[in-house]
Parts: sequence; structure tokens; C-alpha cells
Amino acid sequence: MKTVLLGATVAFTALAGAHAFAQDKPVFALVPKAMDNPFYDQALAGCKKAVEDAGNSFECQYIGPGAHGGGDEQVQIVQDLVAKRVAGIAVSPSNAVAILPALQAAKDAGIPVITFDSDVLPENKDLRVAYIGTHNYEIGTNIAKILQTIKPNGGTICIQSGGAAAANLNERMQGIRDGLSGQQSATSPGDPLTGQNGWTEAEGCPLYTNDDFPLAAQQFQDLLTKMPNLDAFAATGGFAQFVPDANRAATEPFKDKIAKNELAVVYADTLPTQIDQMKEGLSQGQVGQRPYEMGYKSMMALNDIKAGKPAPADPTYTGLDVCTPANADTCIAK
Repeated sequence: MKTVLLGATVAFTALAGAHAFAQDKPVFALVPKAMDNPFYDQALAGCKKAVEDAGNSFECQYIGPGAHGGGDEQVQIVQDLVAKRVAGIAVSPSNAVAILPALQAAKDAGIPVITFDSDVLPENKDLRVAYIGTHNYEIGTNIAKILQTIKPNGGTICIQSGGAAAANLNERMQGIRDGLSGQQSATSPGDPLTGQNGWTEAEGCPLYTNDDFPLAAQQFQDLLTKMPNLDAFAATGGFAQFVPDANRAATEPFKDKIAKNELAVVYADTLPTQIDQMKEGLSQGQVGQRPYEMGYKSMMALNDIKAGKPAPADPTYTGLDVCTPANADTCIAK
């Protein structure tokens, strides 16, 4: 993962509301699920670097829902971008179904759409040019591998996710469930674990945070307080780790169980703060994406399409980083 500091020469706008676009160069929009999610800060850095590498020949507009995200708000944002005739849109859909009318409007207007990080459902892929991002199912299967290393005989697990309609998170949940059960389920979010391969999902799980990060930390604490003998906890995103102080407070009472491998805790994503928390003993594994590459490649793809060049391969996968305490200092791709 890369961090890029750019000067004032970069043609970039980060808008929270409706503003007129400059007309002298094309505008490509990067639309995250939520602008308060640090995961997308890395995609924004990639977006900025793409502008720089393209000689400031286009503008990158970063615009999305506010706190905790929201499918309806994101849909309205994309519809507004279509009405303003931006040159291209890269969006990480919060709700794979709700976003469809906005994507249809973009297609009808001749505006190319790239989905990044999260995709539409398979039957709706004709509404976007390509998906650029993680093989989300493999995030889940790699989380399952870490859990199986810690708990080879299985146990009781709770899976925490974000929004129930987020296609990418449902694919990760399917990967976790299939990886632990050893059985391929037909569709996401996969078949609940009811004893397959020794694994059973706890009552009341999965938990859904709706991208409310303090709530995610509270859910973890409440769950372990209610079920002190829980064997494993897996999260399809960083969630609680994105609010480090709250996560530390929630997890501290259970650090000894984690240290003894009595409780397995594995999260998706590998932002620096998450790796720091893993090193502190708050998790035993992190399976991370490469959001910088998503932002960079999405912008470059839209710029190529604008120039009449071929669209990128669909899908274009950006790779994974699998981190444990044993490789914490070397696991992130540079």
C-alpha cells in the first residue's frame, strides 16, 4: 500500500455538494461508499496520483455519502453526476440493487462506469464497463485459512459484516463460510454454518454494522460479554478497527484469550492502524486489499476509454495481502 503526497498542481476536487465542473478538461468521479471510511482515503490517493501521471489532463472528483455511508444517498450522488455529464464514474456500490437505476442512466447517457471495491450482481454487469478491485470471495477464503490454523477443530463463530446488501461483503462472507465448511455454496452470502467441518455460527449472527464503526466495536464487546466461550470472530471489513480507541477498549478484556488462541479474531483490510492493532494483540490476522491501486487503475481506465483506447479486462483484480503477527512487517505489497 502506498501513501502519496501531492502538490497544488494536481487537478483535483473533493466536493461534498453540487458545484459546477471546469469545462476545459474531462472530470472523472470517484464515488466511495462513505467519505468517512479511511479505506477509501487510499483509493483517493491513487486517484490523485493518476491525475499527476496523466499530466493533469483530467480532474478527479471525490464525492460520496457522509457518515456511515448510505445506499440511497450514493444513488442520488451518481444520478447527479450523470445529470452534470461527467466524463466517467468509478463507484463502489453500497447497495448492488439500489444503484441500478443510476447506472442505467449513466449507460443511457453514454457515460462509462467502472465499479471498484464492490461490484454489481452478475446479472447486471452490462451496466458497467468493468470491475477493478479485490477478488472478494478470496478475502473470505483467506480469512478462513487463518481461522483454521488457529482453530483446526472448528468451533462457534460469529461473522460481522457491513451492509446486508453490499455485494462485495456478501462475497467475502460466502468465502469465509465455504472455506470453513469445505463446501461450495451456490450464491453469496453462502450457506450458514451449522456444524459443517466442526463450525457453527453463533445465535444472532451474522452481525451487521451498516458501516457504523463505533457500533461495530460495541457489537464485539457485547457479543463476547454474552458469549465468553465464543471460539472465533471474523469481520468482512475493518469496521471496529477504523476507530482504534473504541476497538482497544472493546477488545482489551479479551486480549489474554486472543494471545492463548482461545479466541480467534481475524479482520479484513490492512490499513496501517489495523496492522498496529494486530501487533498489539487485538487480532491474529488481517486479509487486506489494495485500495490505492483501485483508485489509480479506475481513473487510468476511464482516461483510456475517453481517449478511445480499449476498456480494461473485466474483472481486473488488484491482489491481496495476507498478514499475521509473524509477517506483520513484510506482508504489505509496496
